[in-house]
Amino acid sequence: MKTLLSKSGIFAALLILAGCSGAPAISQEAREAAQTQTAQGKALFEEKCRTVAGEKIYRKVENIDGIVLLKVRPERGDSELSDRMWPGAAFARESTGDWYITSFLGYEHSSSQKGEPVTAQRRGYITPEYRTDNPSNIPGYRFVDVIDEKDGKRYRMTGSNKVVGRKDIHAPNVKLEIDRNPNYDLNVYRWTLDRVPALDPTPHYGVTFEDHVIPEERMLGLASSTVKVLDLQTGEVLGEMIRYAWSPSGPSRTNPVPWLNAYRCPDHAVGTGEATRKFVDQILISAKEK
Repeated sequence: MKTLLSKSGIFAALLILAGCSGAPAISQEAREAAQTQTAQGKALFEEKCRTVAGEKIYRKVENIDGIVLLKVRPERGDSELSDRMWPGAAFARESTGDWYITSFLGYEHSSSQKGEPVTAQRRGYITPEYRTDNPSNIPGYRFVDVIDEKDGKRYRMTGSNKVVGRKDIHAPNVKLEIDRNPNYDLNVYRWTLDRVPALDPTPHYGVTFEDHVIPEERMLGLASSTVKVLDLQTGEVLGEMIRYAWSPSGPSRTNPVPWLNAYRCPDHAVGTGEATRKFVDQILISAKEK
């Protein structure tokens, strides 16, 4: 979690009320009201982090090939990131769309220095590719099923690197590589998601999330969301992660997208865009061989 604001940081949040240079000075009453609201938001955020937020694992399942994503984080832009009531604010840094799906298919690569312990907050980063220069290579799932919101049907998503073009043999760096290695691969590759209609049976386990918009908390700059891992046959909740985010001020010239810079708990120091994947794979443990 990011270090909380110091007392002087609370006053910094008031700068948004002054706007750009030359704007009328705010009244002492307004200044005190803003200071009080910021302090209340900070206190509530700390309380929620202490008593509500966190990861809870009730049961683990091993050797999982694939899962169902009952929801996919939608694309977002500056308008959402600056909207106090945006539902997805607690996971503002989470990957969206196809990259959210890809995060469950990719490999996690350790970011720890040699001998440094790996903690829940300092897990690795995730990429689609197997890294030969990083021996950790914790695999994701072999496939992910997704429910299409438009037609309500289930589709199976897999991915691979596909040839999408050829390198220019006249480019200086390419010519240099060809001189060094006559068998140099001229293909250009790109990670691509493949989507086909999913066949029955439906995977046994699924993942969903519920974004909370509680007006009185949002007015204090707090957002929250719950990620759940489910046994789809019994309805059992295998685990849940509750996250809170706090933005002490609304959008300003110096911070136009405050949710992107909010304080969060729990949080990840590395790979903040794949927090959901790195919670889910503690419960639904993927098959070791992909």
